[in-house]
Amino acid sequence: MCRFETIIDKADSQMQVVYTMSWFLLSTAWVLCALAIETCCAASNISCSLPRESIAGNLSNPGDIVIGGTFPVHLDRVYNDLSFTNKPAELQCQRFSIERYQLMHALIFAVEEINGDPELLPNITLGFQIFDTCTTLRRAAQGTLSMLSGGTEITPNYHCSKGTTLAGVVGDSGSTRSILMAQILGLYRYPLVSYLSSIAALSNRDLFPSFFRTIPSDDFQMRGLAHLVLHYGWTWIGLLVSDNDYGQFGLQMVKQEIINGGACVAFAENIMTGQPNRNAPHLVQVIRDSTAKVVVVISSHSDFVIVVEELQRQNVTGNIWIASEAWATSISLRDKRFQMILVGTIGFAIHGGKMSEFTKYFSSLHISKHFDILIKEFWEEAFSCKWPNTKLADNATTNGCTGNEKLENLYSEETYRIPLNVYTAIYAVAWALHGFLCTPRIGPLKYAKCPNVSSFRPWHIFHYIKYVNFMTKDGIQVSFDANGNPPAVYDIVNWHVSGKGTLEQVTVGSYDLNAPDRKTLTVDEDKHVWANNGTEVPLSKCSPSCTSGFRKVIVPGKPSCCYECAPCPQGQISNQTDAVECHPCSWDTWPNLQQDRCLPRTAEFLSYEESLGYNLSAISIFSSLIPLFILGVFIHHKKTPIVRANNYSLSCLLLLSLFLCFLCSLAFIGYPQPEKCLLRQVAFGMVFALCISCVLAKTITVVIAFNATKPGSRLRKWTGVRVAYCIVGICSLIQLCVSITRLIFSPSFPKVDTDTKPGIIIVYCTEGSPTAFWCMLGYLGLLATISFIVAFFARRLPDRFNEAKFITFSMLAFLSVWVSFIPAYLSARGMYTVAMEVFAIVSSSWAVVGCIFVPKCFIVLLRPNLNTREPLKIKANVLK
Repeated sequence: MCRFETIIDKADSQMQVVYTMSWFLLSTAWVLCALAIETCCAASNISCSLPRESIAGNLSNPGDIVIGGTFPVHLDRVYNDLSFTNKPAELQCQRFSIERYQLMHALIFAVEEINGDPELLPNITLGFQIFDTCTTLRRAAQGTLSMLSGGTEITPNYHCSKGTTLAGVVGDSGSTRSILMAQILGLYRYPLVSYLSSIAALSNRDLFPSFFRTIPSDDFQMRGLAHLVLHYGWTWIGLLVSDNDYGQFGLQMVKQEIINGGACVAFAENIMTGQPNRNAPHLVQVIRDSTAKVVVVISSHSDFVIVVEELQRQNVTGNIWIASEAWATSISLRDKRFQMILVGTIGFAIHGGKMSEFTKYFSSLHISKHFDILIKEFWEEAFSCKWPNTKLADNATTNGCTGNEKLENLYSEETYRIPLNVYTAIYAVAWALHGFLCTPRIGPLKYAKCPNVSSFRPWHIFHYIKYVNFMTKDGIQVSFDANGNPPAVYDIVNWHVSGKGTLEQVTVGSYDLNAPDRKTLTVDEDKHVWANNGTEVPLSKCSPSCTSGFRKVIVPGKPSCCYECAPCPQGQISNQTDAVECHPCSWDTWPNLQQDRCLPRTAEFLSYEESLGYNLSAISIFSSLIPLFILGVFIHHKKTPIVRANNYSLSCLLLLSLFLCFLCSLAFIGYPQPEKCLLRQVAFGMVFALCISCVLAKTITVVIAFNATKPGSRLRKWTGVRVAYCIVGICSLIQLCVSITRLIFSPSFPKVDTDTKPGIIIVYCTEGSPTAFWCMLGYLGLLATISFIVAFFARRLPDRFNEAKFITFSMLAFLSVWVSFIPAYLSARGMYTVAMEVFAIVSSSWAVVGCIFVPKCFIVLLRPNLNTREPLKIKANVLK
C-alpha cells in the first residue's frame, strides 16, 4: 500500500508559514502532477511510477525510523554525448573517493552509536538509506525521490514502504545538489542537514525553509578568505572557481570583498565541471601568463585535482594557492607528485575535533566483517591493489588484494573535519527526534502524551531541529541559528611537506566570528611555510611597491593596483610604502633628498659668518677709514690753496657723509632685526642725500665763484658759505621728510620667504612701500643728475683748483653704479639682493671719493709744488 503524502497537513496548519508565490506555483504543479499520475493509475489499473533506472551505490539498513544520506563516493562519471533523440544511457560512476567513503561510514558509525545509547532515543532503532550521488544532479534527484517514496521505485507524492518512516536527510556535499534536494524536501518540510554545502543562498528561509547545515555559510567563509588575502598584503589576486553554484556565488562574494579591501582581481576563470578535462589547459595558460602569484581557488577537490595535474604536466610552480574549505584538507591532493605545486598552500578548513571512537571503527573495517557494495572499491583504492577477476586497463600491472591488509597502518587521524560534520548532522536529527518523542513539548506542538513513532510528520522534526543544542561525546557544542547555520568557526591550515615526503595540512590559525576579543583572524606566522619552503611572505602585486618619497599614480585604463611610482612634488614627503598621496612639510621644514622626512629649513641672510658678508663688512670698514684719512690730510693742510679753493668746510662735511655712507652698509649685514629694518633704509637715504647735496653745493659754489669774478657780476653776494649750507640743508630736509613719512605709513619689518628657494627660509627686511623706496632712490638720482649736469657745463673753467671736471666724473660713475643696480637688484634673490645693495653703496661711495678727493690728495701729498698760488696765476694769465 502506498500512503499519499500531502504537502500541507491541516492538523498542523498552525506550524506552516505563508508560501511565496513561487512556492505556491511549484507546489500546485507538483500536486497536479501527482493527481494526474493517480488518475492514470486508476484508469489503467496498473502500478504507477517514474521510469525505472538502477541506482548503483545505494546502501541501507532498516530501522523504526530511517535517516537518509547522500554522498558523492565517486567523484566523476563517464561522459556521454546527449543527442536528445533517445533515452540517455545509465550513469556510470568513476574515480572512487576514500574521503567520501569515510563520510558515508561516519553516518553509519553515528547511527550505530545512537542505537547503542540507552539515553538517546530509547527503545527506538534508527536505520539509514544511503545513496552515492556520483557528483551529479541526476543521482541526487533520484536518491531524494527514492527516499521520499520509501522503496526502490520513484513514485512522486507516495510513500510505499510499510513501517518505515523517513525522519530527514543528511546531504549533500555539493551546494548545487543540495539546492535541488532542498527544493524537493522543503515542500514536505523534511529536514535536510548538509555537512558540506556552504553557499549563502541556502540560508534563505523563504526558498529553503527546512535546510540546515553543520558547516558555516560561505557568507562567512568568503569574507574570511578576503580577510586572509588582505592580512598578508596581497593586492593582485587570481580567482579560480567552479562553474556551479558553489563557485559562482563564492566568486561574487570574495571578489567584492577583495575589491572593497583595496586589492584587485587579475583574472577570474571558471573550472568547467561539465568537461572531462575541466578546461584545465586554458586555466593553466592563464595562470602561467598572469603576474598574480596568489590564486584563490573555490572548488571541490575532485575538480581542482584535474587542474593540478595539468599544472604538474606543464611544470607551473611558485604560486600561492588560497584554498576554500572544499579542498583545504583534501587527501587526494596530498600526493607526493603535487608537492612542488601545492606546498605553501593556505586556506580555510572546517573546524576540526576529536572522534576517538570513529578512528577505531574505521580502522577496524574489513571486507570479511563489513560487507557493502563499495568496500571492494575502497580496498583497492586504499591499498593500490586489485581483486581477482577485476578487469585491468591495457598494459596495467598491479598487486592483487588478499584481504590481509591492515587499515590501522593507513588511517590514524587525530583530527576530523568533514566526518565530524556528518557525525553532528546525524546527532542533530536524532536529538530532534528525541525532543519530539521523549521530552516536554516545545512551542505549539503539545500533546497529552508522548507520541509514538508512527504519529510524527516530517515538519514535527523540522520544528524540533531548529532548537537543538547539545554537546557530542567529544565535547563539541552543536546548535543552529535562525537561518539553519552553525557558529562560524574555521581553522586556517598551511600545507607543509611531511617527513614521508607527502603533503600535510598544519593548523596555523583560526577564523572565529564569535571570538571574545573580536579578533576574528588569528595566525601564527612562525608556523608558516610558503612556496619552495620559504619562510618570508611572498609578494603578489601588479606593480612594485612605491618606496618612501614616492606616491602611487593610477595608470588610466588599468586596475587601481596597477600604478606607477612618481616622486613626491617639491616640498612634500611620503614616509610610508605605497603612499597614495604626499604630505607637505610645515613652513619651517623641508624634505630631505629622499623626501621621506622633513628637516628644519636653513635660514638665509647676509651673515657676518658667511664669506660674502664677512668680505663686504671688511671692505666697508676699510673703506670708511679712507674718508677719515683724507679728512685728516685736509685738516693738516687746510691753509694750502688747493684745500681752501675747494671750500674747505663743505669738503669736510662731504668726507664725513662719505664716512657714514661706508658705515651705513654695515646695517644691511647680519640678521634682519626690527630695529635694523626700520633704521637702515632711513640711514642709507639720509647719508646719501647729505653726500650728494654736498656735491651739488660744491658744484654750484664753483660755478658761482668763477662767474662772480667777472666785472659787474651780481653773484658776488652769493659767494659765501651760506648758499652751500642752504643747498645742503634744503636737499637733506626733503629726504628727511620722505623718510619720516615712510617710517610712519609704511615701515620696513622683518619677513620670511619660503617660496623663492626650496628648502631655505630667506629672512629679509621688506622695503615697506615700494613707491617710497623708489622715490628715495629717484630723489638721490635726481640730485646726482643735477650735479652731473651743472658740473658738466662748468668743466671748461680754469682747472688748477676747479673740481667741476672731477665732480662730473664722480656723478657719472655714481649714476652708472645705481642704474646698473636696478636690474641686478630686481633679479637677485635672498642674501644676494642685500649683497647687491651693499655693493652699490660701497661702489658709489668710492666713485665720489676716488673722483673728487684722490686727485687733491695726490697734489697735496705727492706734488706739493703744485699746491701754491703761482701755478694758478700762470694759468689765469694764459687764459687772458
